[in-house]
Amino acid sequence: MKVAVGSLNPVKIKAAELAFKEVWPEKDWDVLSTEAVSGVSNQPMSDKEAVLGARNRAKQAIEKTQADYGVGIEGGIQEIDGSYFDCGWIVILDKENNEGIGSTIKMIVPEKMIGMIKKGIELGSVNDIIFNKSNSKQNEGHFGSMTNNIITRTKGYKDGVIAALSRFIRPDLFEASNCER
Repeated sequence: MKVAVGSLNPVKIKAAELAFKEVWPEKDWDVLSTEAVSGVSNQPMSDKEAVLGARNRAKQAIEKTQADYGVGIEGGIQEIDGSYFDCGWIVILDKENNEGIGSTIKMIVPEKMIGMIKKGIELGSVNDIIFNKSNSKQNEGHFGSMTNNIITRTKGYKDGVIAALSRFIRPDLFEASNCER
C-alpha cells in the first residue's frame, strides 16, 4: 500500500511512516513524499488555518502520486484566553476522498517567543534562535525543545497521524446510517 506525505520534511515523513506501520503492522507500506503547497501563511495562527493547510497538502499528495492515502501535516498556533499554543494538524485522504482529521497535543508557546512570532518570525526559526539550534523544525521542533526531547516533533506528529487514522480504523462509525443521534 502506498502513502504519500505532502511534505519533504523528514519529521513529517517519519511520523506518517511510524503511524501507518503501528496501526497496520501486517501491511507492507511504501511511504513517499512529494512537495505540496499548504496555501496558508508560513505561520498559521489558528487551528482553522492549519487544518486548511493540512487538507491542501493531503489533496496534493494523493493527486500527484495516486497513492492509497494522502497525508497532510501542518503546524499552527492558536490563541486561547490570551495564551498561545502550538499544535500540529493532520488530514488524511483516501482514494474515495474519505477524510480523517487528527491533531497533536497543544503545547504552550511562551510570551517571549510569541513576541518574535508576531514580528513575522516562524516558530521553527524562533526555536532555533531561543535554543541555539539549527533547523529544529526538521528535528525535535518546539515540542522537543520545550520538553528536553521527552516529546519530540516526530512523536507528537505520529500520535496525531494515528488520531487522523481513527476514521479508517473504525470506518463503520462514520457511515451515514450510523450517525443518528
